Amino acid sequence: MHEILHLINEMSPYLLLGFLLAGIMHVFLPQKYYGRFLGRHNFKSVVNAALFGIPLPLCSCGVIPTAMSLRKEGASKGATVSFLIATPQTGVDSIIATYSLMGIPFAIIRPIAALVTSLFGGAIVNLSDKDSPAEAEHVQCECVSESKKSFLSRCVDVLKYAYVEMMGDIGKWLVIGLFIAGLITILVPDGWFTIFQGNTLASMLLVLAIAMPMYVCATGSIPIAVALMMKGLTPGAALVLLMAGPACNFASMIVVRKVLGMKTTLVYMLSIVIGAIGFGCLIDYLQFTGSIDFLSHLSAEQRCCHEPSSWFAWTCTAALALFLINALVISKFKNNRADKTPTKMTEQIYHIEGMNCNHCRMSAEKALQSVEGVTSASVDLASKEAHVEGTASKEALAKAISDIGFTLI
Repeated sequence: MHEILHLINEMSPYLLLGFLLAGIMHVFLPQKYYGRFLGRHNFKSVVNAALFGIPLPLCSCGVIPTAMSLRKEGASKGATVSFLIATPQTGVDSIIATYSLMGIPFAIIRPIAALVTSLFGGAIVNLSDKDSPAEAEHVQCECVSESKKSFLSRCVDVLKYAYVEMMGDIGKWLVIGLFIAGLITILVPDGWFTIFQGNTLASMLLVLAIAMPMYVCATGSIPIAVALMMKGLTPGAALVLLMAGPACNFASMIVVRKVLGMKTTLVYMLSIVIGAIGFGCLIDYLQFTGSIDFLSHLSAEQRCCHEPSSWFAWTCTAALALFLINALVISKFKNNRADKTPTKMTEQIYHIEGMNCNHCRMSAEKALQSVEGVTSASVDLASKEAHVEGTASKEALAKAISDIGFTLI
């Protein structure tokens, strides 16, 4: 328990800063310009997609509707795949958290690995796919323009997105990651992974087999990787977990196959596997030759793990706990009470399959609101229900939801 509290105290100041920066990016970064730079069927669009995606704090489920929207707005398949690979592996929040627990070398190599892997996958898709990019669909939204909001109102939106919506998306997986790290610390014998000493590839394949099917966010994977390294896992194999865990899971693979096709899905998966193993081997080689010490920060953490944390760290931990309680408990309770309010007779209620986070919910709402004949549409993440008013047909609504990778029932 002491080790877990120490991990949380080390991460909490950086996590709070990372969430804040993510909120600033979400509110002030003009997302409507993304499609303009990703539409050409060339390598430049692949590079732009990767550079757009790396700092964005989107998990592997939240990135799916965003990527499908980019595709619908005219992004090429290669740019879409590049965005899909780069975005969930890292983000401004996870980069800062990686630095706090794993040191500068890991914090630098992680976005570089995401960049190279996404460029490789996107370039291969563009070479193998001769289809022209999808036609852009410029939909006029009746929502209030972000540019017309006051600066103070947008600052409030930053805090709401950072510490309510995003905390609700990532918070659960962060808690799960810390819990798993605690179990590893307690149950796995020290030096257990040394059984793979001399066979680094075997440990990487084992980590891949575990990491690829499961869902874990870029930030939530950090304490798990640290706990495994403390038990003897090599730094390279830990990087495999940090890359493959957030970027690939069954849900994302199914949606990519549905929207982009089987060939593109295979390139997407192979790019992640090859990139993870390649960079993992590079890290272990640099560690073995002494060129870069990826374990120095971990050793320092182990040496000071029994030193009392500062009052600032404890304050940040308390604030993080309050935000998590609000996002995971209080907000959910409020939503459940709201669900019990009577439904207007003019509303149609549908169920949407495939949503896992607030990014999914917002993408579904925008898709429904863009359908001709819809006067208002709201989506609840907890119940997976969509409340739609207007004259739009179910077929039109189902197509709009299918275009972003979800299913309307």
